Amino acid sequence: MQDASPKRAKLSDEERPSILATLKESGWTLVYKEYIFKDFNQAFGFMTRIAIKADKMDHHPEWFNVYNKVQITLSTHDVGGLSHRDVTLANFIEEVAK
Repeated sequence: MQDASPKRAKLSDEERPSILATLKESGWTLVYKEYIFKDFNQAFGFMTRIAIKADKMDHHPEWFNVYNKVQITLSTHDVGGLSHRDVTLANFIEEVAK
């Protein structure tokens, strides 16, 4: 049996409230957030910055883009839910969105 590293481990019910509080205040539901930008160029630039970070993390979001709208869903499929990697990427996404 393979152990999950702490970053890949699923967030426990006890960890969720404190770890996810700031993201929920930023408009994230448990795993999803929608961003609206001025135009396609801004939306695509936002996605590009996230794509570079996600690739370095080997942790890729599910997302959908139409013109100025970007919808992002985060989940760590190999642990069946949210992990610390999702929180790290979500916090990076929030920094990029500022």
